[in-house]
Amino acid sequence: MVHERSSEPHLSPGSYEGYEADTALELAPRLAYFAGVARHEHVTRAAQDMGVPQSTLSRAIVRLEADLGVALFARKGRTVSLTPAGRTFLASVERALAEVERAAEAVRADTDPRSGKVAFGFLHTMGSETVPGLIRAFRADHPRIRFTLVQNYGEAMIERLRAGELDLCLTSPVPDAPDLVARRLDEQRLRLVVPDDHRLAGRRRVRLAEAADETFVTLEPGYGLRRITDDLCAQAGFTPRVAFEGEEAETLRGLVAAGLGVALLPPPAVARPGVVELTVTAPRAVREIGVAWLDGHPDTPPVAEFKRFLLSRRGRLLPD
Repeated sequence: MVHERSSEPHLSPGSYEGYEADTALELAPRLAYFAGVARHEHVTRAAQDMGVPQSTLSRAIVRLEADLGVALFARKGRTVSLTPAGRTFLASVERALAEVERAAEAVRADTDPRSGKVAFGFLHTMGSETVPGLIRAFRADHPRIRFTLVQNYGEAMIERLRAGELDLCLTSPVPDAPDLVARRLDEQRLRLVVPDDHRLAGRRRVRLAEAADETFVTLEPGYGLRRITDDLCAQAGFTPRVAFEGEEAETLRGLVAAGLGVALLPPPAVARPGVVELTVTAPRAVREIGVAWLDGHPDTPPVAEFKRFLLSRRGRLLPD
């Protein structure tokens, strides 16, 4: 509610938002004082209970009533009682203060060193073994720390990192951006996956150039593995002919088994029948995996602890 003054200029609809925000900033510091006085119905007792001088409390209430343009209390000597307007205002103030307290409790809980929360993002291909193994190992020493997990492709996770929705993300390729900090943790060999009746299926090793005439099934543009596939094929001297673009590596492996094409993929968590996985000898077919976070973003204690844990896994991030 805003006390209107006839001398003030008319506010256009687009200007109300800023006007109300200014009013809220003026009122907010005095709301707890108002609720304290309303609870005690006595300014002196409220001041003693809240640990503030009585004069400060009295001035705050007078100023609040002036800003609102209504009387919130009826005065009778040293005691006060709420007016009808005061009772209406108190109901909303108590809800607002309770919401602020809930927010404060949630923030304190999320940053608690022993039981706080980590928002962690990771690639789809890290979800079956790598990330569950990491969390299991970390929680052996930190059993009460909670995780909010996001599984997505690299670029989407980086955007969520920048938006403040993630604390850390495990991604590939390792990003190189001025607003991010990234650390390489490990590398993973990629294999050329072919159907088990393919002309190359009897081989153990292959040069990628030998697949130049093949049809490929790949992840969609924007996925890190798609970028790596395109780069490796370019190094081998060809541009892959793409028959299908998907979102899951295991979907691609299934389509290879169905004879739709070949694919460059990391090792599977469980061997799939119908395909043969060949070591690529040239070019060197690997993907680097790293952890990234927003530069200058302060870590809560649980995030800092999990970050230290991840960095300690350099060279042994991936399951054997």
